[in-house]
Amino acid sequence: MVLHKFTMLTAVALSLGACAAVNAKAPSAAQAAPAATSGDQVTEPNITGVWEIYPDPFAGDENTFLELPVPGDGPKLKEPYATQWKKLRDERDALIKAGTPRVDPSTQCLPEGMPMIMGAIFPLEILQTPGQITVLAEFLTQTRRIYLDKPMRALDDINPSFYGFSSAKWEGDTLVVTTKGVKEDTRFFEIPHSREMVITERMRLTGPDLMENVITIEDPVMLEEPYTFTYGYRRNPEYEMMEYYCERTDPLFKVTEDGTVEMKTADELE
Repeated sequence: MVLHKFTMLTAVALSLGACAAVNAKAPSAAQAAPAATSGDQVTEPNITGVWEIYPDPFAGDENTFLELPVPGDGPKLKEPYATQWKKLRDERDALIKAGTPRVDPSTQCLPEGMPMIMGAIFPLEILQTPGQITVLAEFLTQTRRIYLDKPMRALDDINPSFYGFSSAKWEGDTLVVTTKGVKEDTRFFEIPHSREMVITERMRLTGPDLMENVITIEDPVMLEEPYTFTYGYRRNPEYEMMEYYCERTDPLFKVTEDGTVEMKTADELE
């Protein structure tokens, strides 16, 4: 897949808490690639490589502001959080239609956090090593660590952070990852969450160089029921990850005095 860097950079500027996400429909289970076996020993699937969101939500788009929908059917929030979130989204949509989207953590060079980083608007490189899965995001050169077969810490023992603490285990051909301790001000599509939020991912290969990640968010304080959606990815063995450090002076957009974002003019881009 050829990445539309300018389009993606602009989309990232509009993202909620970081980059926008897409509810990518993963390939069917019939295409699943089972774990290899050798006698009675099961070999873990190989998920090392550079992964891009699939299908590509930006294919064929021009360099413009682009807002992607909230993945899945959206969260079923409790009140008053549901009304507050809807009002926030309506205000955001109005600003985007006006061509002046609101400044968000992404435009302020803050990390995406969980689960936004797994949206992979820019590529993700996954490194599978003994005891650990490392997720390297090209956008902002972020690093997420997933510890294999390491007990989940008590919530009070987890220092709140953008990515939280992730513990994982293989269940057959599926990597099951549990994440707790994500900072409360790290938002996914501006959806509020509490300290008690738990994110569960079920990652598995669904075909040659194809992978799905079924993500479920549970939060007894904010959500009426668990919120589940799926991201799909395609491995690109030809792509080499690039360095991407966020600078306050962005090459494509500018932050105005009223706190909204505008595309730079042709003269300003020179």
